[in-house]
Amino acid sequence: MNGEERRDKILSRLYESNMPVSANALASEFSVTRQIIVADIALLRAAGASISAKSRGYVLDGKDNGIIKRIAVKHTERELSDELYTIVDNGGRIIDVIVEHSVYGKISAELNLSSRYDVDEFMKKVRSTGASPLSILTEGFHIHTISVRDEDMFFRIKKRLLELGILIESD
Repeated sequence: MNGEERRDKILSRLYESNMPVSANALASEFSVTRQIIVADIALLRAAGASISAKSRGYVLDGKDNGIIKRIAVKHTERELSDELYTIVDNGGRIIDVIVEHSVYGKISAELNLSSRYDVDEFMKKVRSTGASPLSILTEGFHIHTISVRDEDMFFRIKKRLLELGILIESD
C-alpha cells in the first residue's frame, strides 16, 4: 500500500469511528510507524481534511455518524448541478470529489455539500470564477465520497443517478 492509499484509508477509518483513533492504533493497523501516521495526518490536513487531535487520538471535525460510500460518475459540465442536487436531495452529504489524472495521478478536493443552499453557493462560485470542475480533466469521469444515514438512502441516491445516466459504479 502506498502513502496515498494509506491516507485514504486513514480518512475512511476516522469517518467510520465513533471515538478518537490514536496514532499508535493507526500505525499498528497499517504496519507503519507512529511518525508516518503523524505525517499522513499533516498531509491530510494540508489537503483540506478537518482533523483534530484530542487527548485520545484523532477525530474528524463536524463528522456525522453516517455510512461513508464512494460513487463513480460521469457527466457533462451542464449536468453538474443535477448530480449534486440529486445526492443532497436524497439525504446524502458530498464529502469530496476525486479524479484520476493521467499525468498528476489522484487529485481530490473537499466539498462538504449537504443541502441545496450549499450546492447553489458552490455553483455560484464556479460561475463567478469561471473555473471548471475537476471532472473536466477526465472527460467528466470522477468519484465522490458521500456520507449517508443508511443503506436505503444510498440505494435511493444510486437509483436516481442511474436514472439520470450519471452513475458508473458504487461501493
